[in-house]
Amino acid sequence: MARQQSRYICQACGAAHLRWEGQCRTCGAWNTLVETLVREPDHKGRTAGAGTGPGAGQVPQSLAGLREAEPVRTPTGISELDRVLGGGLVPGSVVLLGGEPGIGKSTLLLQAAAGLTATAGEVLYASGEESAGQVRLRAGRLGLLDGTVGERIRVVAENEVGRITALTREGRPGVLVVDSIQSVTVDELEGPAGSVGQVRESALRLMELAKGDGIAVIVVGHVTKDGSLAGPKTLEHLVDVVLSLDGERTATLRLLRATKNRFGSTEEVGVFEMAERGLAEVADPGRAFLAGADEHAPGSVVGATLEGTRPLLVEVQGLVAPGAYGSPRRTASGIDTNRLALLIAVLGRRAGVGLGSHDVYANLAGGLDLADPGLDLPLALALTSSLRDKPVAPDLIAIGEVGLLGELRPVPGLERRLREAARLGFKKAIVPKSRRGDVPEVKGMEVVAVSNLREAIVHALASNPG
Repeated sequence: MARQQSRYICQACGAAHLRWEGQCRTCGAWNTLVETLVREPDHKGRTAGAGTGPGAGQVPQSLAGLREAEPVRTPTGISELDRVLGGGLVPGSVVLLGGEPGIGKSTLLLQAAAGLTATAGEVLYASGEESAGQVRLRAGRLGLLDGTVGERIRVVAENEVGRITALTREGRPGVLVVDSIQSVTVDELEGPAGSVGQVRESALRLMELAKGDGIAVIVVGHVTKDGSLAGPKTLEHLVDVVLSLDGERTATLRLLRATKNRFGSTEEVGVFEMAERGLAEVADPGRAFLAGADEHAPGSVVGATLEGTRPLLVEVQGLVAPGAYGSPRRTASGIDTNRLALLIAVLGRRAGVGLGSHDVYANLAGGLDLADPGLDLPLALALTSSLRDKPVAPDLIAIGEVGLLGELRPVPGLERRLREAARLGFKKAIVPKSRRGDVPEVKGMEVVAVSNLREAIVHALASNPG
């Protein structure tokens, strides 16, 4: 069989070159040449004007007349993972899981493979980064070697895509796991593993396997230093689902989010805790990010964020200290520093809380990284509480967005957040006043609606006279 030829295609103008060059001679762009296989068109059976795409030979139909069956989902045995996927793994789909090194990607997929053996049959685990013995050691730590689970998970240490797809078609497993896309290669390409051409062609081969044979494929992807998925953007366009596993490596909590999902919502979140036997599902995510300290110190206010349909309560911490010399410091962990600077300016201009000469530190407990505007009010109250060294009541929660004029704006899902806070024992809530003037009614909770930041500070600091 003749070896397929490859060309270096400019990603800016589309010009083809026989070898790699730093600059495209056609358009002058630098570092835009990517090695790509030359695919010969199939002329057999083609008629004049007929296409070769997915819709070749079909006639247009009305939108109302189209009939598409609901996708049959295969549960993974991990309810938090199924929640993010939209109910389970869809046969014939390609799922890309990204995350920082050591965050738990391989652990999660090995646990999911164990759960899939009960519903999807055999699972083929192709490891391009670790040997089969290393995969077995991890499975031993997770307790997956006993029973039928250890028999139904087939492991192969292989990094050539052609060999992986051949083994998959030969064994016909229900699910294929590839760890990782940056470590596998295509023999027809000369570039090293992880290069743009290799990653794109490998993903294309795996997608053709999934769509043609109806086998679900889960692929692990590396991330760059800024947290985005490594490789070409085409990789995210090819796959059906893009999952991201986030969290601090020094902390135990992990968050699983979907940034793309063709079979479900992208707003759901799964909460896990790294334990001795792998990633364990958090039974009550609503209180997972609340601190367990008995004393409520100044600078701590509880807020509520909404991740999809799930409300999560999180402790917002602020520390204000006198500046020693030079420009004051502004440090934030889990909070946008630009948002922190905006709140400091609004507090000084609209609420009489001057922080211009102080060092300001802000943090979200539990290693969270959120951009929910509903956390503006608890952050502003935490900074004021720290500056005046006066704690707020431990059973108080604050929810609201702060505008440039010091006004408070409502946030989506307010009543759902309040119900979750009441379930966890909070007795008082400070929320923005709605335009209609009505106050949400939550059983067992006093809801105080205020119109601006100054009123919210008065109510918060007066709620704990001691």
